[in-house]
Formats: sequence, C-alpha cells, structure tokens
Amino acid sequence: MDALIYTAMSGAGRLLKSHQIHANNLANAETGGFRADIDTAVSQAVPGYGYDARLLSQNAPTALDTRNGTVVETGRDLDVALQGAGFLAIAAPDGSEAYTRAGGMVAGADGTLSVNGHPVLGDGGAIRLPEGYLKVSVAADGTVSVLNPGDAEMQPVDKLKLVKPDARELAKSADGLIVPRQGAPFPADDGVTVQSGHLERSNVSAVEEMVATMTLNRNFEMQMKLFNAASDMNEAGNRLLRG
Repeated sequence: MDALIYTAMSGAGRLLKSHQIHANNLANAETGGFRADIDTAVSQAVPGYGYDARLLSQNAPTALDTRNGTVVETGRDLDVALQGAGFLAIAAPDGSEAYTRAGGMVAGADGTLSVNGHPVLGDGGAIRLPEGYLKVSVAADGTVSVLNPGDAEMQPVDKLKLVKPDARELAKSADGLIVPRQGAPFPADDGVTVQSGHLERSNVSAVEEMVATMTLNRNFEMQMKLFNAASDMNEAGNRLLRG
C-alpha cells in the first residue's frame, strides 16, 4: 500500500512541475525569439524488499522546442531573423557565451550592439559600431556594415557569430538564456543566415499550451484520487490488524 502512496505522490509532483513549465511557456507566447521548454520525466525504481515493480516518476532536465516562430517584417536595419536552425551568440552576465533567437539589436551609447541587454558577439568579441556612422546594415551572412561620412560604400565592421548546435546540446540557464549543456561554446557555422529587417516571434502555441494545461489538471486530479484510495486501503488494513 505504501508503494501506491509514494507512486501517486511522485506522479503528482511531476505534474506540478510540468504545469509550471507550460505556464512559463504561455507567459512568453509574445516574447520575441522565445523557445518553448518541453518537460521530460524518467522512471526511478524504488529500492526495498519484494517484487521489483515499484517505480516513481522523476523530473528530468527540460528539452528545447526547436520549431521556428513566425517571422514578421519590421523594416528596422538592426532587426534580424535567423533562417532555419541556428542561434545568435551573445554574452551572458557572467561573461560566458550564450545564445538566443531574438534579433532585435540596439546600439548603446558607445556603439556596442546588444539584445535584451546582452552584448552581441562577433568574430572579435562584442560588436561595436563606430561613432558618427550614417547608416548600418546586416547582410544575409551576418556581416555588419556601416556607411561613414565621406565614404561612398558601406564598410564592414564585424560579423555576427551564428552557430548551429544540435538541440540535445542545449539547455536553459536560470535567467532564461540558451547555453551549452557541456559548457564549451560552439563554433561559428557559415551555413546559418539571417534576414535583415525582420524579427522572429515566439514559437509557443497558446492553444497547445492551454490544452496541455487542461490535460495536466485532469491527470493531477487522478493522482489525488489514487492517493486517497491508498490512504483508505491503509486505514482499512490498520483496522483489520487492530481486530
């Protein structure tokens, strides 16, 4: 009987965690470049005597949903949308390399390009635009160019670091940035291209998240019924032992 109680408890705990994941996805349905989390779980054998059939449900690290979001045109020179698979390299707060699909770049007072406050990385580190430029553009291969006063043509400044790792090699940090699972940064991939003047929206489907949430609610109610049934059987067993 205790096996049923703990099995129901572990199942309920996993469902609560799944509910939090889907709620976070839904909250970021309008966050540009957001990649939804996929909840995963594994079974864990319960040690002890008797037939080895007692298994608990245990949360596993979340996976990354790699589906592309809808691309919308903005006409802004520093907005880029990545084509197909791939990520834009940025600097995390601790100085390590992280990745994002958000492409709304802005130039700071010193010319440093950033996305959501994180410096955008290029071949030579953080990309910095020169002072007094007249125009900026981003080519399909990620080359950032500017038109300076007195120049007749655009001059390249740096090139966006674009990577294309396997989704299984990616994880999310506590602040929501996409980071390598093994810690080592990924090499640049020349096969990744960008579309200037466009932005990618979140890949979260609000309908799918709502349906998943309702399913989780029903499953949680079932786990609670199992828990109550196990408790009732345990009490009945105690009454029999008391005679």
